[in-house]
Amino acid sequence: MIGASSLLYPLILLVFGLGYLAIILEYSIRVNKTAVALLIAVLCWAIYFGCSALTLDQDLLKLGAHVSDVSQIIFFLMGAMTLVELIDSHKGFKIITDIVRTNSKKKMLWIIAIAAFLLSAVLDNLTTTILMVSILRKMIPTRKDRFLLSCVVVVAANAGGAWTPIGDVTTTMLWINGQISTLSVIRALFLPSLVSVLIPMCWYSMQQKGEYAETAPEEFNVIPEPGARLVLGLGIGALIFVPIFKALTGLPPFMGILIGLAVLWLVTDILHHKYEHRQHLRVPTVLTKIDTSGVLFFLGILLCINALETAGILADLAVWLEREVHNQAIIATLIGVFSAIIDNVPLVAGTIGMYPLSEFPMDSSLWHMIAYAAGTGGSMLLIGSSAGVALMGLEKIDFFAYMRKMTIPVFVGYLAGMGVYLLQSYFFSVQ
Repeated sequence: MIGASSLLYPLILLVFGLGYLAIILEYSIRVNKTAVALLIAVLCWAIYFGCSALTLDQDLLKLGAHVSDVSQIIFFLMGAMTLVELIDSHKGFKIITDIVRTNSKKKMLWIIAIAAFLLSAVLDNLTTTILMVSILRKMIPTRKDRFLLSCVVVVAANAGGAWTPIGDVTTTMLWINGQISTLSVIRALFLPSLVSVLIPMCWYSMQQKGEYAETAPEEFNVIPEPGARLVLGLGIGALIFVPIFKALTGLPPFMGILIGLAVLWLVTDILHHKYEHRQHLRVPTVLTKIDTSGVLFFLGILLCINALETAGILADLAVWLEREVHNQAIIATLIGVFSAIIDNVPLVAGTIGMYPLSEFPMDSSLWHMIAYAAGTGGSMLLIGSSAGVALMGLEKIDFFAYMRKMTIPVFVGYLAGMGVYLLQSYFFSVQ
């Protein structure tokens, strides 16, 4: 075990703990979370390299493998953000907002939750969050008014992504590695995932009363730019095409988003290159509007978690759970709770390594519970999922503000969903 060095664990955990605390207290200490995330990522890897018993070449290979995985997520994120920003620059979202617009707070809450839940199953929780938050900005210009709705998007998107193999990176991992099959996981997890959303939604729905303020006339009368409908259709189509492209070619999702961006780039160049006053509608200008700080924050967090995984800390945590708890339902539930604090990807990777397919075959209840827990558990805290991290960057939502509003209702919904799965397995023998 790499953790043989007595300094490796305490040093990495100290740096990670202090950095995590600084990210949580960003608005109190006035230090940008992106700077902290990048700093602790590099420090954790530096500590690992300094304490590792492996050769430098071996350690560099490990780092390179993680950078490769993280880069795929970053490229996917940047591609999705660019597509969404391109649609926005053409005022394409007005076409959608005109259809779903309502001033009722309660109706809006349910519309957003249902849309995010269903979209995430087809796209993925990260893309859905970016798309839905962009639409919310057009319908509700005041950030304070859309705070709850933005948080609900994360909860619904994470739950929606848990019951399909392409909706969340962890379910995709389990699917690719042969732990789950498509129809079985949909049948087993749709109802638990739905319940995990419905319970907090009912709670918030009882609190939502009245209507939003009327949209300012200048916002309501915005005229879509030339080609808005074409760009909207191609943009949404490109996002939906990602899982199809992956199924057809076997290439990773970021390649699908890049080909979609390339097509949109060609189309918008053809549409607008003749007109000097339309340069703001072309991709080079749109790229300047991408939230680079948010992307770098995502990069730092993922690399930091990778350092914990490489040091063996997460694998040791998984082994400890198996030794001390030794109950599949409780272990899976705890994995969901831990995924709210630490990224769910390495936790699921650790469980895949712990439980061989020879003992726990495809579609056993253990894999279904892990898929549910890892997919929905991260919603309890803002930093617990890629969708939450993306929202943190997009809307600059405070960690504690999210925790005060969302954690307890989401936790209750999470436990209820797990309970529904266990009852479902008991009565209907879902395997």
